[in-house]
Amino acid sequence: MAKILIVDDEPLICEMLEVFLSRAGHDITTASNGVQAMEIASKLPIDLVIADIVMPEKDGLETITELRKQNPDVNVIAISGGSRIGNFDFLAMAEKFGANATFYKPLDNDALLQAVEKCLGKK
Repeated sequence: MAKILIVDDEPLICEMLEVFLSRAGHDITTASNGVQAMEIASKLPIDLVIADIVMPEKDGLETITELRKQNPDVNVIAISGGSRIGNFDFLAMAEKFGANATFYKPLDNDALLQAVEKCLGKK
């Protein structure tokens, strides 16, 4: 059982992912922004983080950067509602910041579960 931290400012997304990934056998913790995520990650061993990019207080890119400094081996999946500013693609930037995989919302549960298993070293 992997310890997964879900970071999203949309409570329904957190709830949906928590139920879905719990049923897949994982231990889930949620945070509503990057500040909370960093507090949790400093206290708990985390195997995987699923982080939204556009959030208040600390966005996903900042969170990914700090998580990688704190724990270079943690796996990260970035998710986004598709927000762009001009030609700036947040998910492409998340990959440059160290995300192992990226997904636009609405999420494809099967593809997400495959990415989770790949990040955790499962087939």
